Amino acid sequence: MADSSAHGFDGLRLRHWTPQRRDDGVLVLYFDRADAAVNAFSQDALIELGEALERIAIEPPKALVIASGKSSGFIAGADLKEFQEFDRRGTVNDAIRRGQDTFQKLATLPCPTAAAIHGFCMGGGTEISLACRYRVASSDASTRIGLPETQLGIFPGWGGSARLPRLVGAPAAMDMMLTGRALSAKAARGIGLVDKVVEPAQLIDAAAALALKGTVRPFKQRALGWLTNTFVARKLLAPQMAKQVARKAPKAFYPAPYALISTWERSGGSGIRTRLDAERRAVVKLAGTPTARNLIRIFFLTERLKALGKGESGIARVHVVGAGVMGGDIAAFAAYKGFEVTLQDREQRFIDGALQRAQALFEKKVKDEGKRPAVAARLKSDLDGAGVPEADLVIEAIIENPEAKRDLYQSIEPRMKPDALLTTNTSSIPLDELRPHIARPAQFAGLHYFNPVAQMPLVEIIRHDGMAAETERRLAAFCKALGKFPVPVAGTPGFLVNRVLFPYMLEAATAYAEGIPGPAIDKAATRFGMPMGPIELLDTVGLDVAASVGKELAPFLGLDVPAALATVEAGKRGKKDGQGIYKWEQSEKGSKAVKPELPAGFVAPDDLEDRLILPLLNEAVACLHDGVVSDADLLDAGVIFGTGFAPFRGGPIQHIRATGADALLARLQALRAKYGERFAPRAGWDNPVLREPVA
Repeated sequence: MADSSAHGFDGLRLRHWTPQRRDDGVLVLYFDRADAAVNAFSQDALIELGEALERIAIEPPKALVIASGKSSGFIAGADLKEFQEFDRRGTVNDAIRRGQDTFQKLATLPCPTAAAIHGFCMGGGTEISLACRYRVASSDASTRIGLPETQLGIFPGWGGSARLPRLVGAPAAMDMMLTGRALSAKAARGIGLVDKVVEPAQLIDAAAALALKGTVRPFKQRALGWLTNTFVARKLLAPQMAKQVARKAPKAFYPAPYALISTWERSGGSGIRTRLDAERRAVVKLAGTPTARNLIRIFFLTERLKALGKGESGIARVHVVGAGVMGGDIAAFAAYKGFEVTLQDREQRFIDGALQRAQALFEKKVKDEGKRPAVAARLKSDLDGAGVPEADLVIEAIIENPEAKRDLYQSIEPRMKPDALLTTNTSSIPLDELRPHIARPAQFAGLHYFNPVAQMPLVEIIRHDGMAAETERRLAAFCKALGKFPVPVAGTPGFLVNRVLFPYMLEAATAYAEGIPGPAIDKAATRFGMPMGPIELLDTVGLDVAASVGKELAPFLGLDVPAALATVEAGKRGKKDGQGIYKWEQSEKGSKAVKPELPAGFVAPDDLEDRLILPLLNEAVACLHDGVVSDADLLDAGVIFGTGFAPFRGGPIQHIRATGADALLARLQALRAKYGERFAPRAGWDNPVLREPVA
């Protein structure tokens, strides 16, 4: 606790804020939240800031700079655990009002103010900077400025949505808030959000100098700030914004972007107090929706998954065997993320194809052309497997054939370093079938990626009884270094994601075989909230891969595979061949499925959505019962990040709780009576976890 009397704060005992008066008369107020590694706004910190600002207003310095007292970054935003508690108590309105009032005190101080931003600046961090007259950001690559609230089912509520459109113009402001995208310091300077970008060592001095001297913003920026917020502009732009949002986020599922647009359309031309009131009312309403509660829950699930990867992996060199779509993309992504990678296959032509795909990835991901050669140089062709003895991690990604995999392990393991890890990217084969001849089973595991590797955030770490805990820890740290979420799962057939997904895709294939058009099946799934329909997903994964997984999983789950999946024609494996159930067309944005029009007068069966979704929920219950994952939260996280399961529903188990386990059981039994035993409830529906109240 700092005694601030020496800085003109007599009687104030500041725990979270440290004032420091400079020789030039500028007061720097450092936010250093007590008992926390990262700055996030708690109500205590806001109350304390409000008291400090009241004192500053009485005896103002020449200028005020808001800065972070932590090296980890500026401000991460609001304390979301506290926010959840306010939601439970019904006091969100009070919390939003306090934040707005505190930042308005900053905005109306009788002295110039500046924010000195280094590192992450998110949500409330960006909003307090907007309440300052000026903003200076460090040029460090870690500096990222964003307003990600729509990803949590709300929108900026501490003045962000009221101030940003006036500062940078409505199009740039709304794009930033609607997407939740974080900007680099340079990009923020480009739209006028930041006034100056400097080296980190110069940050406080530059912020103080700017606050004292001031600056005149470019005429174009000032004109945009006025013109794009006029009544006519709002009436013209708002429908276009809503139309763009609708392409990715249906209003029924994700109301926050539409509420943001509507609030700006109605109130964007008013005075600041009216804009703040409109903002607060809309955010309070959104905070009580199931979507916001589920998306905030998912945020905490991501934090839990990130925590699994803490520490160092001890992995610098990676050797991948198998240069097919998965193996090649795994190798390319690891190289992009900074690892030295060697890629092996039985023929050079397979490696060459993977290297070509890698170049396309690097061109897309590495914006600085000058840095691409260094990134590409980290990925090396290795036909003979010379990289095996040097590798810290070997990833096998060959065909889904247990015998072929075992043969490979016997030839490769003797050449590996004593502390190197051997992993398989198998999508369904139980690890007990793969490890009998492995000399060091403690260092053997599954490392199951999802397609497309560069986009899907999840990696399953597949356990077996002989695996060491240290192996799991190192692999989790490796996943974190890749920017992936690790989920440890049992090594039973299909693991978690494919086991849950397979009955869903199998039922879609069955419905298709019965004559229900693919587009109708896909529409039923996307109407539920899935990001892609199951027929399109089958083509995307590859009908051959689906057939391979089916051979492993169908007997285990007691299901029959339709002929369409049992026999796959050469050259018609789906997206990768340009032809599967759908035809696929190439464009600059990639391959796109060409879906035929539905037959005239076709009406989808009323129970089609249940036929698709209930088998997925049924198997999720069985996975929880069988201990495939340690708890319901990890199951929900794995299925959301591995399949794209409707995030606004919070995951399969959360959806069961919200809908009612008994109601879903009754619907499952109705399908069983109509379609047969494949809809029989799996073990685990009596689990009390399924009947816990939704948080």
